[in-house]
Amino acid sequence: MTDSTSDSPDPHQQPGRRQRWFDDLRLALMLLTRLPIPGGGAVDGNVARAVWLFPVVGVLVGLGGGAVFFAANRLGLGISTAALLAIGMQVLLTGALHEDGLADTADGFGGGRTRERKLEIMRDSRIGTYGVVALLLVLSLRFSALQELASNLLSISDELDETISHTGAIIVSLVAAGALSRAAMAVAWYLLPAARMDGLAASSGSVPRISALLALGLGIATAFLLLPGTAFLLAVASVAIMTGLLAVLAYRQIGGHTGDVLGAIQQATEIAVLLAIGAATLPV
Repeated sequence: MTDSTSDSPDPHQQPGRRQRWFDDLRLALMLLTRLPIPGGGAVDGNVARAVWLFPVVGVLVGLGGGAVFFAANRLGLGISTAALLAIGMQVLLTGALHEDGLADTADGFGGGRTRERKLEIMRDSRIGTYGVVALLLVLSLRFSALQELASNLLSISDELDETISHTGAIIVSLVAAGALSRAAMAVAWYLLPAARMDGLAASSGSVPRISALLALGLGIATAFLLLPGTAFLLAVASVAIMTGLLAVLAYRQIGGHTGDVLGAIQQATEIAVLLAIGAATLPV
Protein backbone atom coordinates (compact mmCIF):
# COMPACT_ATOMS: atom_id res chain seq x y z
CA MET A 1 0.00 0.00 0.00
CA THR A 2 1.51 3.32 -1.07
CA ASP A 3 1.66 6.43 1.10
CA SER A 4 -0.42 8.91 -0.89
CA THR A 5 0.36 11.75 1.50
CA SER A 6 4.04 11.77 0.54
CA ASP A 7 3.29 12.98 -3.00
CA SER A 8 0.65 15.52 -2.10
CA PRO A 9 1.55 19.12 -1.20
CA ASP A 10 1.35 20.19 2.39
CA PRO A 11 -2.02 21.89 2.74
CA HIS A 12 -0.61 24.16 5.46
CA GLN A 13 2.34 25.46 3.45
CA GLN A 14 0.53 28.06 1.32
CA PRO A 15 -1.80 29.33 4.04
CA GLY A 16 1.29 29.72 6.26
CA ARG A 17 3.01 31.83 3.65
CA ARG A 18 -0.07 33.95 3.11
CA GLN A 19 -0.39 34.42 6.85
CA ARG A 20 3.19 35.60 7.06
CA TRP A 21 2.57 38.13 4.28
CA PHE A 22 -0.50 39.35 6.13
CA ASP A 23 1.47 39.59 9.36
CA ASP A 24 4.22 41.56 7.60
CA LEU A 25 1.67 44.00 6.18
CA ARG A 26 0.10 44.38 9.61
CA LEU A 27 3.52 45.04 11.12
CA ALA A 28 4.35 47.63 8.48
CA LEU A 29 1.04 49.41 8.98
CA MET A 30 1.41 49.35 12.76
CA LEU A 31 4.94 50.73 12.52
CA LEU A 32 4.38 53.48 9.96
CA THR A 33 0.77 54.59 10.47
CA ARG A 34 -1.79 55.25 13.15
CA LEU A 35 -4.50 53.25 11.41
CA PRO A 36 -6.55 50.95 13.66
CA ILE A 37 -5.26 47.51 12.65
CA PRO A 38 -7.38 44.44 13.48
CA GLY A 39 -5.53 42.14 15.83
CA GLY A 40 -2.96 44.85 16.42
CA GLY A 41 -1.13 42.99 19.13
CA ALA A 42 2.39 41.69 18.91
CA VAL A 43 3.26 39.44 16.00
CA ASP A 44 5.91 36.80 16.39
CA GLY A 45 9.03 37.21 14.33
CA ASN A 46 11.40 40.00 13.45
CA VAL A 47 9.70 43.36 12.90
CA ALA A 48 12.44 44.38 10.48
CA ARG A 49 11.40 41.64 8.05
CA ALA A 50 8.27 43.66 7.27
CA VAL A 51 10.23 46.47 5.60
CA TRP A 52 9.64 44.86 2.21
CA LEU A 53 6.07 46.14 2.45
CA PHE A 54 7.00 49.70 3.44
CA PRO A 55 6.37 50.90 -0.15
CA VAL A 56 2.86 49.46 0.01
CA VAL A 57 2.20 51.55 3.11
CA GLY A 58 3.56 54.54 1.21
CA VAL A 59 1.11 53.86 -1.60
CA LEU A 60 -1.79 53.79 0.87
CA VAL A 61 -0.70 57.04 2.53
CA GLY A 62 -0.26 58.66 -0.89
CA LEU A 63 -3.71 57.52 -1.96
CA GLY A 64 -5.16 58.96 1.24
CA GLY A 65 -3.64 62.36 0.55
CA GLY A 66 -4.58 62.18 -3.11
CA ALA A 67 -8.20 61.31 -2.30
CA VAL A 68 -8.49 64.36 -0.05
CA PHE A 69 -6.99 66.57 -2.76
CA PHE A 70 -9.44 65.16 -5.29
CA ALA A 71 -12.43 65.67 -2.97
CA ALA A 72 -11.38 69.23 -2.11
CA ASN A 73 -10.93 69.99 -5.80
CA ARG A 74 -14.37 68.61 -6.61
CA LEU A 75 -15.89 70.74 -3.88
CA GLY A 76 -14.49 73.83 -5.55
CA LEU A 77 -11.79 74.61 -3.02
CA GLY A 78 -8.67 76.33 -4.27
CA ILE A 79 -5.47 74.54 -5.16
CA SER A 80 -3.65 75.88 -2.10
CA THR A 81 -6.38 74.69 0.25
CA ALA A 82 -6.57 71.30 -1.42
CA ALA A 83 -2.80 70.87 -1.17
CA LEU A 84 -2.78 71.76 2.52
CA LEU A 85 -5.64 69.35 3.22
CA ALA A 86 -3.82 66.57 1.35
CA ILE A 87 -0.69 67.12 3.42
CA GLY A 88 -2.79 67.24 6.57
CA MET A 89 -4.37 63.89 5.74
CA GLN A 90 -0.97 62.28 5.24
CA VAL A 91 0.24 63.66 8.56
CA LEU A 92 -2.92 62.37 10.21
CA LEU A 93 -2.50 58.89 8.71
CA THR A 94 1.09 58.59 9.92
CA GLY A 95 0.60 60.38 13.22
CA ALA A 96 3.35 62.83 12.16
CA LEU A 97 5.78 59.98 12.84
CA HIS A 98 8.25 60.93 10.11
CA GLU A 99 7.96 64.67 10.74
CA ASP A 100 8.78 64.03 14.39
CA GLY A 101 11.82 62.00 13.34
CA LEU A 102 12.98 64.78 11.05
CA ALA A 103 12.69 67.39 13.81
CA ASP A 104 14.56 65.21 16.33
CA THR A 105 17.30 64.46 13.81
CA ALA A 106 17.74 68.14 12.96
CA ASP A 107 17.93 69.05 16.64
CA GLY A 108 20.42 66.30 17.40
CA PHE A 109 22.71 66.82 14.43
CA GLY A 110 22.58 70.59 14.77
CA GLY A 111 22.71 70.99 18.53
CA GLY A 112 25.05 68.27 19.78
CA ARG A 113 28.83 68.37 19.79
CA THR A 114 29.51 64.73 20.56
CA ARG A 115 27.87 61.54 19.34
CA GLU A 116 26.48 60.84 22.80
CA ARG A 117 25.05 64.34 23.14
CA LYS A 118 23.45 64.16 19.69
CA LEU A 119 21.71 60.90 20.58
CA GLU A 120 20.60 62.37 23.90
CA ILE A 121 19.05 65.39 22.18
CA MET A 122 17.32 63.17 19.62
CA ARG A 123 15.69 61.22 22.43
CA ASP A 124 14.38 64.43 24.07
CA SER A 125 10.69 64.90 23.26
CA ARG A 126 11.05 68.68 23.23
CA ILE A 127 11.60 70.38 19.89
CA GLY A 128 14.38 72.91 19.39
CA THR A 129 15.21 75.62 16.91
CA TYR A 130 16.77 73.28 14.35
CA GLY A 131 13.74 71.02 14.49
CA VAL A 132 11.29 73.87 14.01
CA VAL A 133 13.23 75.24 11.05
CA ALA A 134 13.51 71.77 9.47
CA LEU A 135 9.75 71.18 9.82
CA LEU A 136 8.89 74.57 8.36
CA LEU A 137 11.19 74.00 5.41
CA VAL A 138 9.92 70.50 4.67
CA LEU A 139 6.22 71.32 5.00
CA SER A 140 6.69 74.45 2.90
CA LEU A 141 8.51 72.50 0.20
CA ARG A 142 5.81 69.81 0.13
CA PHE A 143 3.12 72.44 -0.16
CA SER A 144 4.98 74.39 -2.85
CA ALA A 145 5.71 71.26 -4.88
CA LEU A 146 2.06 70.14 -4.85
CA GLN A 147 0.79 73.63 -5.58
CA GLU A 148 3.16 74.03 -8.52
CA LEU A 149 2.18 70.68 -9.99
CA ALA A 150 -1.52 71.45 -9.74
CA SER A 151 -1.47 75.12 -10.69
CA ASN A 152 0.40 74.40 -13.91
CA LEU A 153 -2.64 72.34 -15.02
CA LEU A 154 -0.19 70.00 -16.67
CA SER A 155 -0.06 66.25 -16.69
CA ILE A 156 3.12 64.53 -15.63
CA SER A 157 4.12 63.99 -19.24
CA ASP A 158 2.84 64.12 -22.78
CA GLU A 159 2.07 60.41 -22.70
CA LEU A 160 -0.52 60.94 -19.97
CA ASP A 161 -2.04 64.15 -21.34
CA GLU A 162 -5.21 62.49 -22.55
CA THR A 163 -6.00 60.54 -19.40
CA ILE A 164 -4.68 62.48 -16.41
CA SER A 165 -5.78 65.92 -15.24
CA HIS A 166 -3.82 68.08 -12.85
CA THR A 167 -5.74 66.41 -10.02
CA GLY A 168 -4.70 62.99 -11.29
CA ALA A 169 -1.11 64.20 -11.50
CA ILE A 170 -1.19 65.09 -7.81
CA ILE A 171 -2.50 61.63 -6.87
CA VAL A 172 0.12 59.92 -9.02
CA SER A 173 2.87 62.10 -7.56
CA LEU A 174 1.84 61.44 -3.96
CA VAL A 175 1.64 57.67 -4.52
CA ALA A 176 5.02 57.51 -6.29
CA ALA A 177 6.64 59.71 -3.64
CA GLY A 178 5.12 57.61 -0.87
CA ALA A 179 6.39 54.34 -2.32
CA LEU A 180 9.90 55.52 -3.17
CA SER A 181 10.45 57.33 0.13
CA ARG A 182 9.42 54.27 2.16
CA ALA A 183 11.70 52.10 0.03
CA ALA A 184 14.51 54.52 0.90
CA MET A 185 13.78 53.95 4.59
CA ALA A 186 14.13 50.19 4.14
CA VAL A 187 17.40 50.47 2.23
CA ALA A 188 18.90 52.87 4.77
CA TRP A 189 17.82 50.61 7.63
CA TYR A 190 19.58 47.70 5.92
CA LEU A 191 22.78 49.56 5.04
CA LEU A 192 23.38 51.45 8.29
CA PRO A 193 24.20 49.88 11.65
CA ALA A 194 22.09 50.80 14.66
CA ALA A 195 23.40 53.96 16.35
CA ARG A 196 22.08 52.83 19.73
CA MET A 197 21.27 49.40 21.08
CA ASP A 198 18.10 50.37 22.94
CA GLY A 199 16.27 52.33 20.26
CA LEU A 200 13.11 51.31 18.43
CA ALA A 201 14.89 50.59 15.16
CA ALA A 202 17.57 48.55 16.91
CA SER A 203 15.09 46.55 18.97
CA SER A 204 13.10 45.78 15.82
CA GLY A 205 15.95 43.65 14.49
CA SER A 206 18.20 43.62 11.45
CA VAL A 207 16.70 43.96 8.00
CA PRO A 208 17.22 40.85 5.85
CA ARG A 209 18.85 41.56 2.51
CA ILE A 210 15.93 40.06 0.62
CA SER A 211 13.49 42.34 2.44
CA ALA A 212 15.52 45.44 1.54
CA LEU A 213 15.78 44.33 -2.09
CA LEU A 214 12.05 43.61 -2.29
CA ALA A 215 11.27 47.03 -0.82
CA LEU A 216 13.56 48.68 -3.33
CA GLY A 217 11.99 46.70 -6.16
CA LEU A 218 8.44 47.53 -5.11
CA GLY A 219 9.24 51.21 -4.77
CA ILE A 220 10.91 51.44 -8.16
CA ALA A 221 8.24 49.31 -9.84
CA THR A 222 5.48 51.55 -8.47
CA ALA A 223 7.22 54.66 -9.77
CA PHE A 224 7.89 52.99 -13.12
CA LEU A 225 4.21 52.10 -13.55
CA LEU A 226 3.00 55.58 -12.61
CA LEU A 227 5.62 57.96 -13.97
CA PRO A 228 6.71 58.35 -17.56
CA GLY A 229 10.33 58.47 -18.68
CA THR A 230 11.85 61.74 -17.52
CA ALA A 231 9.83 61.99 -14.32
CA PHE A 232 10.66 58.38 -13.39
CA LEU A 233 14.39 58.79 -13.97
CA LEU A 234 14.58 62.08 -12.09
CA ALA A 235 12.56 60.69 -9.19
CA VAL A 236 14.67 57.55 -8.77
CA ALA A 237 17.92 59.48 -9.15
CA SER A 238 16.85 62.07 -6.59
CA VAL A 239 15.93 59.37 -4.07
CA ALA A 240 19.23 57.56 -4.58
CA ILE A 241 21.26 60.74 -4.13
CA MET A 242 19.29 61.98 -1.11
CA THR A 243 19.37 58.58 0.60
CA GLY A 244 23.10 58.26 0.04
CA LEU A 245 23.84 61.76 1.35
CA LEU A 246 21.72 61.35 4.47
CA ALA A 247 23.07 57.86 5.16
CA VAL A 248 26.65 59.17 5.03
CA LEU A 249 25.68 62.14 7.21
CA ALA A 250 24.01 59.89 9.80
CA TYR A 251 27.00 57.57 9.92
CA ARG A 252 29.39 60.46 10.46
CA GLN A 253 27.18 62.17 13.02
CA ILE A 254 26.02 59.28 15.21
CA GLY A 255 27.51 56.13 13.71
CA GLY A 256 24.38 54.69 12.10
CA HIS A 257 20.61 54.85 12.05
CA THR A 258 17.85 55.45 14.55
CA GLY A 259 14.11 55.55 13.99
CA ASP A 260 14.40 59.34 13.84
CA VAL A 261 17.03 59.14 11.11
CA LEU A 262 14.82 56.82 9.06
CA GLY A 263 11.95 59.28 9.45
CA ALA A 264 14.16 62.12 8.28
CA ILE A 265 15.20 60.08 5.24
CA GLN A 266 11.55 59.45 4.40
CA GLN A 267 10.71 63.15 4.57
CA ALA A 268 13.73 64.26 2.56
CA THR A 269 13.28 61.67 -0.18
CA GLU A 270 9.55 62.36 -0.46
CA ILE A 271 10.33 66.04 -1.04
CA ALA A 272 13.02 65.06 -3.54
CA VAL A 273 10.54 62.98 -5.56
CA LEU A 274 7.89 65.70 -5.61
CA LEU A 275 10.44 68.30 -6.71
CA ALA A 276 11.82 65.92 -9.35
CA ILE A 277 8.34 65.33 -10.78
CA GLY A 278 7.76 69.07 -10.71
CA ALA A 279 10.96 69.61 -12.66
CA ALA A 280 9.80 67.06 -15.23
CA THR A 281 6.60 69.03 -15.84
CA LEU A 282 8.36 72.29 -16.63
CA PRO A 283 7.76 73.39 -20.23
CA VAL A 284 10.78 73.09 -22.48
